[in-house]
Amino acid sequence: MEFTDAPAFTVAGVTDWTAAGGHGSDSTLRTSEALTRETFTLEPVRDGSSAANSTGDTIGVKEADVHRRAGELAEKRGDPLAAVREYEQAVRLDPSEQNYFKWGSELLLHRAVLQAQEVFQKGAETYPKSARMLTALGTALFAAAHYDEAALRLCQASDLNPADPEPYAFMGKIEMAAPNPLPCVEPKLARFAELKPQSPLANYFYAMAIWKAHSADQQSMQQVESLLTKAVTLNAKCADAFLQLGILHYSQRDFEKAIGFYTKAIEANPELADAYYRLAVAYDRTGEHEKARQEFQLHDDIKKRQAAAVEQQRKEVKQFLVGGQPTYPEAR
Repeated sequence: MEFTDAPAFTVAGVTDWTAAGGHGSDSTLRTSEALTRETFTLEPVRDGSSAANSTGDTIGVKEADVHRRAGELAEKRGDPLAAVREYEQAVRLDPSEQNYFKWGSELLLHRAVLQAQEVFQKGAETYPKSARMLTALGTALFAAAHYDEAALRLCQASDLNPADPEPYAFMGKIEMAAPNPLPCVEPKLARFAELKPQSPLANYFYAMAIWKAHSADQQSMQQVESLLTKAVTLNAKCADAFLQLGILHYSQRDFEKAIGFYTKAIEANPELADAYYRLAVAYDRTGEHEKARQEFQLHDDIKKRQAAAVEQQRKEVKQFLVGGQPTYPEAR
């Protein structure tokens, strides 16, 4: 297999991106970063219908495998520029699902978001039954602030294997981070909760989707409370669900219940900064001002520590300097 056309985009170098503003709020940017890291853990289908099967000739496949392994080693030794070029060459020699995924993931990790989006898009077109390719594409679209389209791709991924929890987890997180309710997500998360009734995350994510879309409807909010309660009953470490129960009861002016749930959230996850802040607000609302002061201080300390950790992570993950758009070989 021979290809003479070079890609139309180039990765010319790397730079720090600790001052990167990203899209939307800082919490949205952090969600994007977290989903990018999770994308790397996605596994191909392992049964006989796997979309990861190679499509090239024997020699091309073997050469591509060498480049892919070289890319993995380059990333481990801290040379992402070499890594992305090895992955690109692997795709040129053998445009398999695995090679597209590796190339796109490397671009996404180093914040070449638009280029990663294009690579995953081509990979999804070539391998339409690859749930992880669609999930990765959704992550790249979310990173580029294309929220509705990101949700659509994740919903499509969940349809390929409705029992697979990974696309639902991704869509649940982007639904919570996006500024508005996302098309298709709520019914898909309803299916997730129906298929996995004993999953705390299934109940939690479905509850949050309902809340976001139907906050003014009392009956819907009762369903939200029921689902969140089920989540914490199934898993006493489900700190986010405890936090949301606290927020729900605070909105109903039941401050004592809210304080109880915020406290449980902190017990389940002592690093959940928002729980300290909301607990402080609730204490202040009930006149316990010294307790409020202590919780505000704990919140500030945790936020400073977490911000420092995020800054260090961003220093360690260099941003690619890129230009142009990609072109692709055809699968054979």
